[in-house]
Amino acid sequence: MTVLITGAAGFIGFHLSKRLIEDSIPVIGFDNLNPYYDPKLKKARLNHLKELARKNKYLFKFVNGDLIDQQVVKDTFKKYQPKKVVNLAAQAGVRYSIENPSAYIQTNIVGFGNILEGCRENNIDHLIYASSSSVYGGNESMPYSEKDSVDHPISLYAASKKSNELMAHTYSHLYKIPTTGLRFFTVYGPWGRPDMALFIFTKSIINNEPINVFNNGQMIRDFTYIDDIVESLKRILNKPAIPDNSFDQKNPNPSTSWAPYKVFNIGNSNPTPLLDYINAIENELGLTAKKLFLPMQLGDVTATESDSNELESWINFKPNTSIKYGVKKFIKWYKDFYGY
Repeated sequence: MTVLITGAAGFIGFHLSKRLIEDSIPVIGFDNLNPYYDPKLKKARLNHLKELARKNKYLFKFVNGDLIDQQVVKDTFKKYQPKKVVNLAAQAGVRYSIENPSAYIQTNIVGFGNILEGCRENNIDHLIYASSSSVYGGNESMPYSEKDSVDHPISLYAASKKSNELMAHTYSHLYKIPTTGLRFFTVYGPWGRPDMALFIFTKSIINNEPINVFNNGQMIRDFTYIDDIVESLKRILNKPAIPDNSFDQKNPNPSTSWAPYKVFNIGNSNPTPLLDYINAIENELGLTAKKLFLPMQLGDVTATESDSNELESWINFKPNTSIKYGVKKFIKWYKDFYGY
């Protein structure tokens, strides 16, 4: 079984590729190494994967390509003949979608369309793709459930992710391709993205610089540790979506379908106040943050909380890593990587 992982030099893609290589599963990594954040970090992840696979040349191959290049995507499918695809390549970031909307349209919608076509043309056994907790948008009913409406996104990023779910359902219906969408909740851990809160806060606190605390600190997030995400992905890979024979088209459930289609929340289901998260970073560093309290940012939400019961029922696993452990592991990696 060969697995194509797009976004393989990204945060989640790197960790999943690493896990599969360690389990002797051949991986085709696909990434354009774009400069949304420091490409040196992406290249370091990539070099780590290449070194890990060095003893067996068939375990990891890398394609430097862009999802919006239809021919490159076609050629990759044709050359490597993957049986399963994990689409983790995307233009990330809620706030950046306000500044640069075209990047989200191109990568997250046009690029995903190219992936779907590759799956259709090559009889893929299972497509897994990254959605996001941001699809819940203006919904304030907690915890978020896959059965909830996601019809009111408040950022283009969220709208692009909902679009992915709709596009995937169409291909599951028309071509019987099993598709599974994963609504990630604030993923963090070693090798994390520099634009995420944990990375920004750690760097600023170490350098004795102030940190921006939005909505005056009145924020809650369902922080989910990367190892829990990877464990979930590994299990989902081996359990494709199947048609729901009890699906009621007169009273449709948004999380399932008569087609081989599923969406799952992947969250820790233990929402943490932002100030508690910052406190965990301070405790691990032995330093106190200089906090700059600011109003709410456009496109953001005050709270997220995942109902992950559907995920647990499907794969017999539920994310459960504590904030204290996860922050500790990240800070150890950060100090080692940057030489502190």
